[in-house]
Amino acid sequence: EPRSAWCCLVWTLLVVTMNSLVFFMNLLLMFVIFTIVLLPTIVVVYFGFQCHSQVLHSAARYCKSVLDDNSSSALIILGFIIMSPLIVVAMAIYCSLARHLRLFMCFQPYSRAMYKGVKWRWYEEGGLCSCAKGWNTQVKAWV
Repeated sequence: EPRSAWCCLVWTLLVVTMNSLVFFMNLLLMFVIFTIVLLPTIVVVYFGFQCHSQVLHSAARYCKSVLDDNSSSALIILGFIIMSPLIVVAMAIYCSLARHLRLFMCFQPYSRAMYKGVKWRWYEEGGLCSCAKGWNTQVKAWV
C-alpha cells in the first residue's frame, strides 16, 4: 500500500542518503585503485615535466646531472604511453572487486520509499549487499 506524503518524504530521504553513501563509497574505492595503479605514470610524467627546461626547469641535482631536455621529453612521452594500459588494468581491478563485493547491489530502489512492506533489496538476498548468499558459479563475466 502507498505511504502517506510525509512518510514517503522521510523514506525518500533515507533511500537517497543510503544510495549516496554507496555511490561515494564506490567513488572512493575507484579513486584509491586508480591512484595506486597509475602511480608509475604519475611519477614518470611528474619528473619529466619538472626537469624540462621549457616547463618547470627545476634546480634539483638530478635534473642537472641526469635528466636533460631530451630525456625529460622521453619521460613525458613514456608516461603518457603507459597510461592507457594502466587505466585498463585499474578498471579491470575495480570491476572485479566491485563484482566480488557486490557493491552495486547495495543501491536501493525508490519503491522502498513509496510503498509499505517493500523489503530492502539486500535483506531479501541474504544480507548486507548480498554477501551472505552464495555466489552463482555458473555466471561468468569478462572485463
